[in-house]
Amino acid sequence: MLINKKNIMKKMNLFIALFIAVGLISCENETAEQQYETMIVKQKSLSSTVLATGVIKPKVGAEVRVGSRVSGIVKKLNVYVGDIVRKGDLLARLDDTELTAQYNQVAANLDNAKTTLKYAKIEKERQEILLKSNAVSKQGLELAVKAFEIATAQVAQMTANLDYAKIQLDYTKIIAPINGAVASVSTQEGETVAAVFSAPTFLTIIDLKRLEVRAYVDETDISKVTEGQKAEFTVDTYPGTVFDGSVKAIYPNAELIDNVVNYVVIIDISDTKGKTLRPEMTATVNIQNESLENVIAIPNKAITHKNEESFVYVLIDGKPQERKVTTGVKHKSLTQIVSGLTENEKLILNK
Repeated sequence: MLINKKNIMKKMNLFIALFIAVGLISCENETAEQQYETMIVKQKSLSSTVLATGVIKPKVGAEVRVGSRVSGIVKKLNVYVGDIVRKGDLLARLDDTELTAQYNQVAANLDNAKTTLKYAKIEKERQEILLKSNAVSKQGLELAVKAFEIATAQVAQMTANLDYAKIQLDYTKIIAPINGAVASVSTQEGETVAAVFSAPTFLTIIDLKRLEVRAYVDETDISKVTEGQKAEFTVDTYPGTVFDGSVKAIYPNAELIDNVVNYVVIIDISDTKGKTLRPEMTATVNIQNESLENVIAIPNKAITHKNEESFVYVLIDGKPQERKVTTGVKHKSLTQIVSGLTENEKLILNK
């Protein structure tokens, strides 16, 4: 009886020791797993993008420098920097005293020419009647016709002169050629402007609804960009807003920036999301190049490189195992794995 009790005690001690050993192994595995940051490998949708920096610029014709076609003193300035104007608004007015006097003088000359024409016509008609009754010679009629034609030409000339004087007078009114915001004003009331060789600039107007992004793409990525591709960009002013656009044009000539060859890619802005974008804002641009569906994609930080080959680490039975992989399309944060990983494996992110 005593022997049976000893055997039972030995078996119980053996069972307890085995239980403790299994528990320690399990704890070791749990501890091993806890020291790694892991994720379960899944299929995802992945799009390849080209990352570039850019600057917001006005489109061609969206920035206009408004000037004067005539010389004179600025009599009235109606707008200031930041004002919103519409096409046809009166922006400024020059002193028109001299040009008004010239206009009135030409108008008086036209009235005089019309009076001369009136009496020349009467004389021509009178000579025609007298010639029919042989009361005058044919030469008298010819002289009357000549005087009438000269008077007609003078009226036409004076009319043209009056039109020109009217145009010159209208030039004293500086009119907004487009809708937009006043970006700069380069003259003030009382200043004299001289339009001798070129039209002096009064102010600059920018249409804030007609902007585009000028993105600078590295020469290594320019082959991936084609017209019509979708693009997204952000600006520092609105960090949480992603604006939509598309590639409108690729400039053929390269620009050298900090000894790096870049090509200018024009992004047409399709949606401003209700925000006000302004010229010279810095933009971070992502041009969507390729879209892949249902592919294995993992974070870039999980991939290591040795001798130009790519490796990852997977956790198997609580232990990390190195795995060689073949990579595909690379996103800014994810990389496609073509081979070497399968779904539902436990990937180590912080090896």
